[in-house]
Amino acid sequence: MTPATLLALLGLIDASFSGFRAYAGRDARIRKHRATARAALRGLAVGAVLLLAPALTASFLLLTASDRAETFDTLAVGGLGYLIPLALYTAVVLVSLAAYFALPFRASTLAVVIGLGPLTLLRPLAIAAACLGALINGGGAPALLVGTIAGAAVLCVEPAVHRRWYHHVQ
Repeated sequence: MTPATLLALLGLIDASFSGFRAYAGRDARIRKHRATARAALRGLAVGAVLLLAPALTASFLLLTASDRAETFDTLAVGGLGYLIPLALYTAVVLVSLAAYFALPFRASTLAVVIGLGPLTLLRPLAIAAACLGALINGGGAPALLVGTIAGAAVLCVEPAVHRRWYHHVQ
């Protein structure tokens, strides 16, 4: 799997969780599996559209480059540098999610409070670290541009889903 494929997959998974977060806490019903699945799918759809922006940017950079092979290699190296901080962040999130699903009710609530809650707030910092990783790993300005656009895209999913479907819910 290429770094671009892994990053796209991570972006779509994050978009799905963003759709869920846009809906979370807005419905007092106990059985709301359908509504949470619908919210996750809405996030996935919005994320898929927004993630076209970095894909189109990378395509434009490749099409306009004087040396496409070198630009491709630069973007691939930058993508790997972008992926490393996000993989670390994702691993911590997965441990918190596993604790949430595996532990008894009180302990799982604690996992959300001390794990998933703060990790959600740290998403912009994780994306900034990923952009820095792309630059440090040798991706240069092209990888930084694509990474910044990708980061902005995934950070816009939750507000977009909230505004479109859940802004009126109190």
